[in-house]
Amino acid sequence: MPPSHPQNQKRRRRMRDTSEVSCCLKYVIFGFNVIFWLLGLGVLAIGIWAWTEKDTFNNISKLTNIALDPAFIFIWAGAITFVIGFTGCVGALRENTALLAAYAIFLAILLLLEMTCGILGFIFKDWIKSQATTGFQAFIVHYRDDPDQQNLIDWIQEGWLQCCGIEGPPDWDKNIYFNCSSEAVGSREACGVPFSCCKPKDDEIIKNKQCGYDVRKHNYVGDPHKIINEKGCLSAGEEWLERNLLVVAGISVGVAFLQILGICFAQNLRADIFAQMAKWG
Repeated sequence: MPPSHPQNQKRRRRMRDTSEVSCCLKYVIFGFNVIFWLLGLGVLAIGIWAWTEKDTFNNISKLTNIALDPAFIFIWAGAITFVIGFTGCVGALRENTALLAAYAIFLAILLLLEMTCGILGFIFKDWIKSQATTGFQAFIVHYRDDPDQQNLIDWIQEGWLQCCGIEGPPDWDKNIYFNCSSEAVGSREACGVPFSCCKPKDDEIIKNKQCGYDVRKHNYVGDPHKIINEKGCLSAGEEWLERNLLVVAGISVGVAFLQILGICFAQNLRADIFAQMAKWG
């Protein structure tokens, strides 16, 4: 068999030495996913720390509704972000086609779930409203039982929507501490509402934690309308969504675009790796 021409050998060697893998694409995927990896780890650590503080691991029975437990939501959201970030980060850095494929599949599943939830949420608005009402009722009933749920409902009522209860302040009668009948057993909060229902005062430096005491009593001295928010959180949430619909839609489209971009980048990097592997036979 005649020997190969020296120029052909040099050309083949040059082709092998020239990498098909885009360094720019590789490190863009790596850089972004390092951030998500660390973010997921942080969120997961916060959720586990919150459960540890509540001694939940030793007393699982304390969980009244695990699906609505903020710490549990942090744990599974952090775990999902951590796994996706890990597969993208390590897959890009090590040029591992299996991890990159898993990364693209995870993003595609997440995108599909988000689109499905968005479509179903638009179609079954009444069902979503019913579920939100049920969840809020559980928060009210267990307001003093779980500090995480208590902080969450206080933030919703005071920091986000400036509301009180589901339909209004009377909903707090569902909580044993704020129920008007609890006055007979010595509850100081009977016929009242949490401080997060109170309207902020202009000159208030420190929040008055007792501002909601007795405001639902018929013989209350003062005007409750000036002290507490009377709008329910359900209607306040609907109004907030209507006011910020474009912002919410823009964020949703932006997140979906980034996920599609991540899938495309991962597939392009896999194609580059396979092309490079083909050169080496």
